[in-house]
Amino acid sequence: MSKAFTKETDTDGDDDGADGGALPPLPAGSKNYITPEGYARLRDELLQLMDEERPKVVEAVHWAAKNGDRSENGDYLYGKKRLREIDRRIRFLTKRLEIAEITDPSVHHGRDQVFFGATVRYADETGDERSVTILGIDEAESAKSQVSWISPIARALLKAREGDVVKLVTPGGAHEVEIISVSYPTPRPAEA
Repeated sequence: MSKAFTKETDTDGDDDGADGGALPPLPAGSKNYITPEGYARLRDELLQLMDEERPKVVEAVHWAAKNGDRSENGDYLYGKKRLREIDRRIRFLTKRLEIAEITDPSVHHGRDQVFFGATVRYADETGDERSVTILGIDEAESAKSQVSWISPIARALLKAREGDVVKLVTPGGAHEVEIISVSYPTPRPAEA
């Protein structure tokens, strides 16, 4: 059988996950909410992969392929692997951007109710205060105190108001948290 029709390894799946499936899937029937800034970052990453990184890797693979025996050519093997990773990420980003529901949180500026894009300061039962910003699953970074709108804390906080006490259900049990403050980004001036 020709090598052209065989998989190189069993781990080379076509899972379309971001970097090996690091991001959770969207809940069935829900929308892929994302802020305009998050959408722009994903779009910029997609364009950078398509316009810059992929062509460089294709050129390197083409050069390495001309150097003889491909089965022992590290440049060729690594290049092909990197090309598969880039293509997988391009497919993932393309699919996510196609279903993205861009939602501008600044339209809620000045309100005290929690919606997508809110930065919420809350206190738990012990009085410890925390602050989280509720964003889309493709843009939230926990290191920056950002949580996805499908996370347990976000689901508990959504639609509540400043001063409300909400029930947060975690694997460790149910807890009450009190919403101290809710804020949104300032609306940008309209462009002329």
